[in-house]
Amino acid sequence: MMDANQVAELRRFIEQLKLNPSLLHDPSLTFFKDYLRSLGAQVPKIVKTERDYEDTAETKPSFSPSYDDDEVTESDVELDDSDVVEPDNEPPQLMGDPTAEVTDEDRDAAQLEKSKAMEAISQGKFNEGIDHLTKAIMLNPSSAILYATRATVFLAVKKPNAAIRDADMALQFNPDSAKGYKARGMARAMLGQWEEAAADLHVASKLDYDEEIGSALKKVEPNAKRIEEHRRKYQRLRKEKELQRAERERREQQEAQEREALSALKDGQVIRIHSTSELEAKTKAAKKASRLLIMYFTATWCGPCRYMSPVYTNLATQHPRVVFLKVDIDEANDVAAAWNISSVPTFCFIRDGKQVDKVVGADKGSLEKKIAQHSSSK
Repeated sequence: MMDANQVAELRRFIEQLKLNPSLLHDPSLTFFKDYLRSLGAQVPKIVKTERDYEDTAETKPSFSPSYDDDEVTESDVELDDSDVVEPDNEPPQLMGDPTAEVTDEDRDAAQLEKSKAMEAISQGKFNEGIDHLTKAIMLNPSSAILYATRATVFLAVKKPNAAIRDADMALQFNPDSAKGYKARGMARAMLGQWEEAAADLHVASKLDYDEEIGSALKKVEPNAKRIEEHRRKYQRLRKEKELQRAERERREQQEAQEREALSALKDGQVIRIHSTSELEAKTKAAKKASRLLIMYFTATWCGPCRYMSPVYTNLATQHPRVVFLKVDIDEANDVAAAWNISSVPTFCFIRDGKQVDKVVGADKGSLEKKIAQHSSSK
């Protein structure tokens, strides 16, 4: 038994779990979490806070999270197995040589053995009947009716596997053998192969219905339907899990792309652009991060630009969620040409890769107004 100190420690631990259930996801407590689940308890999933997402945007996780509920565990199907028997695992019964040439005398002798078998069966001597039918099959090995008849006797002595082997031979020689399908269906029912049994019995019913087939179907069909419903249920659940997994992977990929994009954007700083390739990279990163991007075209010889540059730098610190780029038109003349810049300073506002506004000239008020307008528009 636990002493008082151990009980007190356990009580304190439980109180901590009540306050913070996410502690259960600590790797060191995996054994405890598994134990709770074995008792039928539901372990709460980790719920990320807004702060958690901000932290993951700054640093990539050093591990891939595992999801315990990805696999669907099937429950047992409630079936009526009252008529199911233990499978017979005896060596296969003798089969005739299907390539052997059968004479009229062989057929007559086989028919005589069959008659002896029917007489023995009528007296309840099933094993003797099987022996006579085996002799008949050896004499006429291509007779579907002989195999089907012996299959029905194997059913009477509860040897379903032997009956299935004979029924298969009967159907090999006569694909429309109602007796073959009937015998195989009833044998499969004895083994609890409910769906296969129902399929065979339905074919037998279409070929030559009798009351015995109808009675067998009444026992077999409810189990077959339960299995089918069970399969559809778990196919649907697995499909739902696959869709959830795909959606989670899509979100994780999107978050990874956003983290990668954010790592390329220096919050609160002005980023200098030297080429069109650099500009394309920053534009794509801003688009992925759903950020407003501003391009400030300037030149070292421009007097108004010298006035606006510190203003622009100060605005970058005030709006860390906006991407501030700076392009010297003499240094990156290909960028200036691509944007048709004819005077400096010029400020181009980009949202989702498209220009949404523009400020030309050293107009501090207009620049501040446009930043406030477009940074809050999305």
